Amino acid sequence: MKYPIGIQNFEKIRKDGYVYVDKTALIYDLARNGSYYFLSRPRRFGKSLLLSTMAAYFSGRKDLFKGLAMEGLEKDWTVYPVLHLDLNTGRYDSEESLYHVLDDFLSKLEAVYGAFHSEVTLELRFKGLIERIAKKEGQRVVILVDEYDKPMLQAIDDDGLQEKFRNSLKAFYSVLKTQDEFIRFAFLTGVTKFGKVSVFSDLNNLVDISMDARYQTICGITGGELHRYFDEGIRHVVETNGLNDEDACRELEKRYDGYHFRQNGMGVYNPFSLLNTFATGEFGSYWFETGTPTFLVRLMQRDNFYLPELTDQQVSGDFLNSIDSVDRSPIPVMYQSGYLTIKDYDSRFKFYTLGFPNEEVEKGFTDFLLPYYTHINKGEGPMFIGNFVRALEQGRPEDFMRQMQTMFYDTDYKIVGDAELYFQNAFYLITKMLGFYTEVERTMANGRLDMVVKTKEYIYIFEFKYDKSADAALQQIDEKGYARPFAGDSRRIYKIGVNFSRTDRCIDGWKIEQ
Repeated sequence: MKYPIGIQNFEKIRKDGYVYVDKTALIYDLARNGSYYFLSRPRRFGKSLLLSTMAAYFSGRKDLFKGLAMEGLEKDWTVYPVLHLDLNTGRYDSEESLYHVLDDFLSKLEAVYGAFHSEVTLELRFKGLIERIAKKEGQRVVILVDEYDKPMLQAIDDDGLQEKFRNSLKAFYSVLKTQDEFIRFAFLTGVTKFGKVSVFSDLNNLVDISMDARYQTICGITGGELHRYFDEGIRHVVETNGLNDEDACRELEKRYDGYHFRQNGMGVYNPFSLLNTFATGEFGSYWFETGTPTFLVRLMQRDNFYLPELTDQQVSGDFLNSIDSVDRSPIPVMYQSGYLTIKDYDSRFKFYTLGFPNEEVEKGFTDFLLPYYTHINKGEGPMFIGNFVRALEQGRPEDFMRQMQTMFYDTDYKIVGDAELYFQNAFYLITKMLGFYTEVERTMANGRLDMVVKTKEYIYIFEFKYDKSADAALQQIDEKGYARPFAGDSRRIYKIGVNFSRTDRCIDGWKIEQ
């Protein structure tokens, strides 16, 4: 079986014999029932392939749809002129960079369909082209825009540049409304939605299907599709890893499933990670490793974000769907970028609960954040955590604490603002990483215990203090009876009191008792 990893061209997939998960019935439904659509999905989720499939359909390429649902649905196969703008191509680090990409797109069309001297702006050139193309070809045009928001995302921490991109694209996209009589169909995709009051404010005819129940699976792979198309890939995973079918499918689900794009919606697998796993037979962090969410880290550090709240976010639909809310929180862009997903929905009060979609994202994001909050270089996180886990599994809490102290050595230059919040975030990341290999319980509010780590032979109870003492921390464990729930457990129990110095910005002491 051939897996279309990194291949986004529908014609190439069909002609070269790659597996194709049939979404064409949904495309037919969109074309039949409307004209203007917007879809937000995370990167590498199949948006570009979706647009390529639409381009083939509207170009009348019936030969490419043999054996697919579209073959039995479409009877006319009308050929429309297709304008396909891909904003993936470009590094948007100046106002001119966006102009050059749009100018290149328009210039190539103008070489075929002509131009007028009065069309002096990008939007006027686009407007004139749509009309001329429709009249010359005798059919209304189809407009497909891939990653409409790429320029603004790349300028997310540059307010001035982002505003210039926003204004340019707002004017450019507004043509889709003014030239309605010459447009058969328009479809825009992106990672984020930049608010109804900004880029799309003039496009009140644009239907957002990002959370529409009918199209929730238009990108990604469902559980049913997993078995319908990829039994051979599952067998490869089974043979490579020495698993049975049930365990292999459970592991695939744990690592790559869990995306929900609406309340009470169907779970969707990350297609990029699945295809790579089937091709290699090996489980890996394929999706996470292809993109570096540095801008998300900058947003969280800018807002002094309390990381434990990442997996306990409750937000409204309007807040979730507008990237303009990033002025108040990094959560909308984290959801729309695929690092958080919908976990629950309160129908009474109309709010969503968010969390990590799966283990690949949770583990990858935690590992990525570690260098920003500890003295760990990029890529060294698994090695440090491995040493931590071995120390705890072997009953060496003193070694664990010495390694912990090393992690926080020389981190004061990274701390901006509240040192206590900084250390809370760092310990959150460490406990998350430990939790992938051990059993970890952790709460940090209302006087409850800070962290419990359980291994096969040991239980470790941690209490952290700030500008007090390790003795005070240990005393709280005893006074609050934190060890009491484990009195009947046969494992050896260690109580560990730890103190952080906000002045020295490091762990300045700990005390261990059995």
